[in-house]
Amino acid sequence: MQVFENFINTINNYIWSTALIVVLVAVGLYFTIMTKGIQFRCFKDMFKNLKETDLDGKNVSLSPYEAFATTVGTRVGTGNIAGVATAIFFGGPGAVVWMWMIALIGAATSVIETLLGQAYKDELGGELVGSPAYYMQRGLKARWLGILFALATIIGPAFLMASMQSYTTCSALNGALHIPMMVIAVVLTILTALVVLGGIKRIGEVAAFISPIMCAIYLIIGLVIFVANITKVPETIALMFRCAFGAEAAFGGIVGSMISWGIKRGVYSNDAGDGMGPILSSTAETAHPVKQGLVQGLSVYIDTILVCSITAFSILLSGTYNVSDGASGLLVEGAPDIEYGVLYMEEAASKIFGGHSIGAILIAIILATFVFSTLISYSYQLESSCKFIFGNNRVIITIGRILFLFCVLTGGFISGAAIWAMADTGAGMMAWLNILAIVLLSPKAFRIIKDYDKQKKAGLDPLFDPATVGIDDPHGVWDHYVQKKKARGDYENEALGYDIK
Repeated sequence: MQVFENFINTINNYIWSTALIVVLVAVGLYFTIMTKGIQFRCFKDMFKNLKETDLDGKNVSLSPYEAFATTVGTRVGTGNIAGVATAIFFGGPGAVVWMWMIALIGAATSVIETLLGQAYKDELGGELVGSPAYYMQRGLKARWLGILFALATIIGPAFLMASMQSYTTCSALNGALHIPMMVIAVVLTILTALVVLGGIKRIGEVAAFISPIMCAIYLIIGLVIFVANITKVPETIALMFRCAFGAEAAFGGIVGSMISWGIKRGVYSNDAGDGMGPILSSTAETAHPVKQGLVQGLSVYIDTILVCSITAFSILLSGTYNVSDGASGLLVEGAPDIEYGVLYMEEAASKIFGGHSIGAILIAIILATFVFSTLISYSYQLESSCKFIFGNNRVIITIGRILFLFCVLTGGFISGAAIWAMADTGAGMMAWLNILAIVLLSPKAFRIIKDYDKQKKAGLDPLFDPATVGIDDPHGVWDHYVQKKKARGDYENEALGYDIK
């Protein structure tokens, strides 16, 4: 096991070098500037498009809301509780501010990758399919790059990250309920198998049901802690921002670690730029790619600005955290003898209940629900990647499902020393490949956004014809909306400036 831990930590240090952090920030700023801040100026449209109706029902895999709920289910997971606590331990309170910042600019990256996934989506076996692998193959004419991304997805979410999610759940429930981790892992694997074997529609239905519930319960707990400590809020916020920009002397020596951990945990939490979101959102039916792009931008906000903030304020206001000095000591020791991670939040919740274990039990159950939703989404990412490489080969897909479930099971048996390195390695591999692709395809993405803006300015409900932006549609997945555009007279409308008739 020690050999594996050393190996995964070495690989992770190469993948998550300073270069990737700089690239993620730079790309987010680039998309924000070039789209005129689409994640801010179209904020109202994010909610409006969530309820999109009058869609082509012929090949619907997921509705816009189901795709939103499923991707929220993927984004909202271990990173929102254990990840935030880990960022605070290694980076101090200021790391949370950097998580917010990467979310605000990362939402633009999410819009771009999602709309590209939608624009290049295809049909396979009567279902809509799409992912960064598809826009790499069709947009960049580089199937080899698409295969590399698909392989990274299989190695990352399906194997490395699934084990990490399972381990965190087993650890939390073991600590709160004292149930053996192996037993928890077996039960989690069985429950995941029941949903996974139902296919993408069942995944969407389950996620659409549990995602709002788990977020609402967690929000209530966070609000109770927030209100109970309301007098500490102004100073806590001030401390976070002073730390974030090196103005707090006590944390001056870890500013670099603060930025690094804030950005890493932010990206792992909200998935903006790593390509996971488009794998799921590309299966949604929508009248225009930008509509689903904005919906996925909203999911980034919910994940980091809302859910991660609940964790951060709960821990910081309750004082149930430690901060490492980067060596073997502590700069802050508010939670003596408590391991960093989900236990910080469990301690904060327990305080509200007068030290009773019910607080820890509630957090453990909520985390288990978060992880369950994430795991069923990971399973679809695995299947989508297998289909891209091998086609609709049921034998390969079945083998992939079995291996995935095995990785979920191993969460009850592995050591926790390397779990975050495993998760970061998986997300980092995907991010390098996806960022390269979306930057190269950004001119096409900007044309799609311009088309959306023109139709909105003309007072029209945006409809998409891939031919207007130079994208082929070999299986006619957009034909329904092309016909609606023709019937509406879009191609004769001078305000839209189309060159085709």
